Amino acid sequence: MEPFDLYSPEIDVDPFPRYAVLREQFPCYWCESGQLWILSRYHDIANAAQDWETFSSSEGNLIDELPGRAGATLGSTDPPRHDRLRALSQAAFLKRNLDHMVEPALELADRALDRILERGEFDFVTDFSSQITVGVLFKAMGISPRDPAEIRRQAVLSISTDKARKGRNEEQIAAFRALGEFLASEVEARRRHPADDLITHLAEAEIDGEKLSDREVVLTTATFVMAGVESLSSFMTMFALNLHDHPDARRRLVADPMLVAPAIEESLRFNTSAQRFKRTIRREIELHGKRLRVGDKVALAYGSGNRDPRKFPDPDVYDIDRRPIGHLGFGAGKHFCLGSQMARMVTELAMRRFLERIPEFHLTTGKLEWISSSNFRSPVALPFAVK
Repeated sequence: MEPFDLYSPEIDVDPFPRYAVLREQFPCYWCESGQLWILSRYHDIANAAQDWETFSSSEGNLIDELPGRAGATLGSTDPPRHDRLRALSQAAFLKRNLDHMVEPALELADRALDRILERGEFDFVTDFSSQITVGVLFKAMGISPRDPAEIRRQAVLSISTDKARKGRNEEQIAAFRALGEFLASEVEARRRHPADDLITHLAEAEIDGEKLSDREVVLTTATFVMAGVESLSSFMTMFALNLHDHPDARRRLVADPMLVAPAIEESLRFNTSAQRFKRTIRREIELHGKRLRVGDKVALAYGSGNRDPRKFPDPDVYDIDRRPIGHLGFGAGKHFCLGSQMARMVTELAMRRFLERIPEFHLTTGKLEWISSSNFRSPVALPFAVK
């Protein structure tokens, strides 16, 4: 059996035992199924994330890349192009600070919790995390409310992989294209009628007289939607699952909501939804006795680095008193997540409200279904009942 089969459903369910084998025996591992190298130790991953001249993102950062995306988004470009995109995107974000998201996030959380408490049984993903992430993101973007479940379905399909085909299938590619077409119409509308929202600010952002092209605005906006809807929703979902699986930690957070913020950092380390991202070798190097040649693909296994005992003692223990400085839950280097502050704030607000109103909950299934993805890891659904 291959030590790490990138397309095995077992990896979606629980990659951590296989990561441990890679870290100890194959720290620079050639993965036959993915036709790429996997780096699994924390310091190798962190160093590679910093060294964009060797480990390039310009051919895409998704292991199974989407058509037309490489070289046109924050995650799939290198400096100086990346720096320009990031600076313009950051300028758009800074037009409005995060404070304007507090009230909408709390309103969305309370509305979702009212419905949940009426029923007693609920899916955390559909009935809570997606409601908040789609609602907050679309409000920031100035997009009129839409069905959160359908938006998340498109986002999930866009980041999913067909494990049998070892790549994307037509439905997954079609979902990404449909998302792009929808956002292109929104960008076109902002060109005609500017507003005080993120899409307009992206379209108008200017540094030294330079603006983003329409294609760059659409793909950057699509990245925000995929990250904001799916990654943020998945992270919030994984946090809820961690608290379910560790009831002592959950009770401490219920008793002292101030602990939610540090618990978020431990959840990002312990069970990040962003598991692996791709790079392409630009100059030949040797690592752990292996020769990585120009053009070779490399997966930076963030999920493994976050469980590396060389960096984090007792890494398989979920410890909300830990202060996991330098964890890779939001990536590292040039591609550190632009929306990390928003993700932390929205998650803290939503989960504090959730624990305040639902301090006890339990899973109603013994087996979770996991999203099929070569990059991300998250449950498709998280069915809970209020105790």
